[in-house]
Parts: sequence; C-alpha cells; structure tokens
Amino acid sequence: MNQLKYVIIGAGPMGLCTARRLKQYNIPFTGFEIHSDVGGLWDIDSPTSTMYQSAHLISSKTMTEFVDFPMPLNTPVYPRHDQMKAYFQAYARKFNLYEDFRFNSRVVQASPYQDHWRITYEDPDGRHEMAVAGLLIANGTLHKPKEITLPGNFTGTRLHSAAYKTADIFDDKRVLIVGCGNSACDIAVDAVHHAASIDLVVRRGYYFVPKFVMGRAIDTIGGKIKLPNRLKQFVDGWLVRLLVGKPSDYGLPDPDYRMYESHPVINSLILHHIGHGDIRPRPEIQAITGKTVSFVNQSQAEYDLILEATGYELDYSFIDPALLNWNGAAPQLYLNVFHPERDDLFMMGMVEGAGLGWQGRDDQAHLVALYIKQMAAGHEAADRFRQLKRLQAASRCDGGMRYLKVDRMSYYVHKGQYLETVRRHIKQLQPQV
Repeated sequence: MNQLKYVIIGAGPMGLCTARRLKQYNIPFTGFEIHSDVGGLWDIDSPTSTMYQSAHLISSKTMTEFVDFPMPLNTPVYPRHDQMKAYFQAYARKFNLYEDFRFNSRVVQASPYQDHWRITYEDPDGRHEMAVAGLLIANGTLHKPKEITLPGNFTGTRLHSAAYKTADIFDDKRVLIVGCGNSACDIAVDAVHHAASIDLVVRRGYYFVPKFVMGRAIDTIGGKIKLPNRLKQFVDGWLVRLLVGKPSDYGLPDPDYRMYESHPVINSLILHHIGHGDIRPRPEIQAITGKTVSFVNQSQAEYDLILEATGYELDYSFIDPALLNWNGAAPQLYLNVFHPERDDLFMMGMVEGAGLGWQGRDDQAHLVALYIKQMAAGHEAADRFRQLKRLQAASRCDGGMRYLKVDRMSYYVHKGQYLETVRRHIKQLQPQV
C-alpha cells in the first residue's frame, strides 16, 4: 500500500513555506489551491483575494521577507500587492513548489476516517475523494467578510471592503465608510480625489503610526533595543504622540488602552486628510432612513454609498469547527497551530503579531514539519512535545500583553515570546547529526 500523503490547503505565502518545509524533510504531501497560481491573498485575481489596487504592505520589506529569500534590491520599502505576488511566485519557483500543488482545485470537505482523513475536492474534471494522512490548513484569515447589521434600511449602495478594488466606485458620491482599521483608512484616502464627500465612522480609539520616520521605515527603528513591555508601550506611545499628536487633536476618540494592545493603524495620511477637511470623522450610527444616516451625537447626513470596512471572520467551512477545538472567535491550539489531541491536523498561519513577518510563519512551518518527521521516526522529543501541546493548548504567547477582547486579537501573539518558543521547540526536535 502506498504511503498516504499530507494535504496542504492553500498556496498563499503560508502554504508555500509549509510546502517548502515538508519537502525539506521528505514528507509526502499534495497541495490544493483554488486559484490557477500561487500568492493567495496577494494575487488580486484569485477568487478568494480581498486585495485592492492601491494596497501595499503595512510592514517594511526587510521586516516581512523570508530571511533566506530576500526581496529584490529594487523592491520599494513598502511593496505593492503585485510586487508581493511576483515575490511569492519567485519563491515557489526557487523551491520547486509548483509541481506539488493542484491548481483550480477546492477542498469542500475534510473529515477523519479511521486512522486517516478523507477529503472531497472539486476541480475542472468534477468532484473527487482522496484518503490523506493529515491536514495542514493554510487558506488564510482574510477571506470571509464580517457582516454588520445597520439600524435601518439604507436605499443607496452598500458593500463590504472585501469587494472593493478601485476608487472609481466613489466618483461624485457621498460616501460613508464604517470602520477605522488599516483597510478602512487606506480606502478612505483612496476616495479623497473621487468622492463628493467622505465620512468615516470611528467607534473606538486607535493609535495612528506613520510609515516613515527620518527617512526610515518605522518598524526598523529600535529593533535591537529590548525593553520591558510596559516601558516599550510607554516609549513608543510617546513617540507616536510626538510625531502625529493625539487622535483627539483630529476629532477622533483617543484609545482607552495601551500601545500594541490592539493592532495599530499604519497610516498617517488619514490624519492629514482629516486635518484638511477631506475626510470627516463620525461617531456610531444611530439610525438609517433611506439615504439619511443619523449618528449618536444627533448629527445626520445623506449618503449614496456605505462601505463597511468591518474586518473578517475565520472561515474553514470545509471542516466541522468542533474538530478544530474552536473556542470563542478562533480555534484553541498550542502556538495557534497544534491541536491538543490530534497529531494529524495543523492550522498554518492563523497567527497575527506586530513584526512577526513571513519569517515567523516560516519558523512555524519548520516546527510542524519537524514534528511530523520526528513523530514518524518515533523520536522521544516528539513524544514530549505531544504531551506539552495537550497540556498547554489553552496557553497564549501574549507576552503578558492585555490584548483587547475583539475577534481579531483572539489569535494575536507577542512576537518575542512566540518566536522564542517556536525556535526553542525547533531546536529540541532537530535531528541529531
């Protein structure tokens, strides 16, 4: 009987580095990708991509790239989405990964059966079943829009930011954008030279961080200086206030939490345009009648288009959530990866953390590949790790940070603690030479 293969779901950056690491340790696998090429979210033509034409990285290239596969020297500090797509295509060619994926193929169901898994997938030839050794789920976290209920019936155009591609949809329209995360602010800035007016619903406080300081990417400054969390939060919060002021200086709510306890907005242009009157902040929506929107401060205005930049929900519709040890807004897994009971199911890339970059995700893939390799070899280090992940599935690598209790932060980690833990486990599982 032929050895069953593992399956990687998704050929975005996480799926690619997972494939590379499995290949490194001669672990048989097959990858499935719904699109015709690699790149995942960063391929704007993919049916699951929520990318838009003006999108760039919000972290700098040197803090984001794979250490052993740097971006080309002529790549700008904050690459555009198509440059990132080309980068991941080059990565796939470098490590001969194209041959390992089935493209235009979508996994529609995965379930355990006896001592293995059965998957059902669809491709241009129809629907098929396949027995596999285990699953490595790498289909991304930014595909399923988080829908909101508006208080009333809006008779204008309404869409989620997931459907946004180009700013010409705003031409001569009165626009209301709901949300103030990175996408919301990017899109609001896009709309400035197209819309008749732009209002932005801001329901809580955010830290707004410029991309450049003294000509350098802000995430490259002070990287070698290690400070205790509270001190770093104070120093960096003070620096941001020095550079751009307080949000309340622009008519926005100030955050009621410390720096880094929620994902910051890496965009100071939004403050520039608010300061110039191009974008007008609004508080929570109270009611909607036709095209008239009333706000909790008793103000109201008319709009032609409401764009909801309200984020995304984790979506693994091909598998029973109970199999993922789901708890609240996300699966509860050791290091956001390892199931407490199953040794044949891995969640790849369900992790966010300031400065984690693609290298942090590659370290995650390296650890998973080593664990699979050493399990098969019956290595005692794998047995110890198996016991550890069962006992510590509920633990979080939060570095003692008090992250906000919002859905996105449910799988957020502290970069330093997370990478230190992952790399320690890699060392423990590393084959002895």
